[in-house]
Amino acid sequence: MSAVVSMRRVQQSGRMNANNIAIQVRGLGKRYRLGETHEVYRTFRDTLVTLPAWLRHKARERSASNTGAYDPETPPGTFWALRDIDLDIHDGDVLGIVGRNGAGKSTLLKILARITEPTKGRAEIHGRVGSLLEVGTGFHLELSGRENIYLSGAILGMRKAEIRQKFDAIVDFAGVDEFLDTPVKRYSNGMRVRLAFAVAAHLEPEILIVDEVLSVGDAEFQKKCIGKMKDVAGGGRTVLFVSHNMQAVKALCDSGILLEHGRIAQRGPIADVVEAYLARATAVEPGTEIPPNCHRRYPCDLEVFRVDVLNRHGNPAGFVLMEEPFGLQLHCRAHKARPDYAVSIQFRRDDGLVLGTVGTTYVLDRLDMQEGGVYALTARLKNVFSPGQYRLDIRVDAGPENVDFMEGIPLTVAPVTAGDELPHREGVVQLRSEWRLEAEDADAALRGEG
Repeated sequence: MSAVVSMRRVQQSGRMNANNIAIQVRGLGKRYRLGETHEVYRTFRDTLVTLPAWLRHKARERSASNTGAYDPETPPGTFWALRDIDLDIHDGDVLGIVGRNGAGKSTLLKILARITEPTKGRAEIHGRVGSLLEVGTGFHLELSGRENIYLSGAILGMRKAEIRQKFDAIVDFAGVDEFLDTPVKRYSNGMRVRLAFAVAAHLEPEILIVDEVLSVGDAEFQKKCIGKMKDVAGGGRTVLFVSHNMQAVKALCDSGILLEHGRIAQRGPIADVVEAYLARATAVEPGTEIPPNCHRRYPCDLEVFRVDVLNRHGNPAGFVLMEEPFGLQLHCRAHKARPDYAVSIQFRRDDGLVLGTVGTTYVLDRLDMQEGGVYALTARLKNVFSPGQYRLDIRVDAGPENVDFMEGIPLTVAPVTAGDELPHREGVVQLRSEWRLEAEDADAALRGEG
């Protein structure tokens, strides 16, 4: 391939440029090899171990070339995560990036954050970038929270005095003051996320890039994060935001892009982009095999390969009846034995509104799964939902690491009788209540007594 790859970060005094452009992307593409593992260091032993697979791959290339089926841009065993991306993002833009798992959202952000290099094309970044792409990205786990704050600031090119000015605000926002001198490796998931976001947002980035990380924090912290990103945007700085929470995307962003199969399918006002995304999203039907492209990471340590919706009798069903208890059964394949797996299921409406989350964290001490084992993980739930169509998003974690994420599995709640649309059935959930009727003295009631 003769294409010239250019990744440039343009530092300018005063932040502004002639065209008021913060990020300019032209012809950007990223190609991966199927089954490729990204290693920081490769030893001679690693090379020897992978040599047979490399030789088989080269043999397939030669065979394809001889038959005329060889495409030099897409050799056998490769795929394009991003292709032909052209994008101008201006100073002060608050851009939401939406799309299904595997659409290329995270890959695009990693290229813009200079974590990975593109295969072709160029991206020019005008300004200092603060990014939060994964839990604790950029943290040195052996260093304390205090040391990591100063290290992150130094990486951004800030002087020690500048970091010291922001230090108290970072600690206060993150709420980790008691653990500042504790190594970050001992922090919980939530603590790492809070500190990482506080560092990324407070150290004066001119461009703030945030990938799907807010789901780890509680509702109060998510509210603080949205507020802080609004403050950053209000100061004329640029924000790029990826989330599966469409309500958060619409609340924060002014415009958006929809990615499909590594290409931009739509760009425009955020409400239009979100509507297009929800309309195009093709859900995995319950009881069917979940294809690889529905997984955020594939292959993954713990693979949920099928989800069954169970009726009150514990049998797979296409729907559940209103007010009747139901179950969700996740069929899992453990590709790696780990003691710290945790599974959570998020319920949301078609418009993206998150209704609630259930998970194993506070119910099971551990998910004891052996490598190569196949398991059924079953949850029983009370049914508080009104009749309608809902979506299930499934998240799998192992300690601080997100192992996998799947979205859009449908859940249908049917009325008890056909055409049940009585006023008392309105609303998303059916609230439980107890009523009683008692006679009381009329005069005493009027006086407020009794």
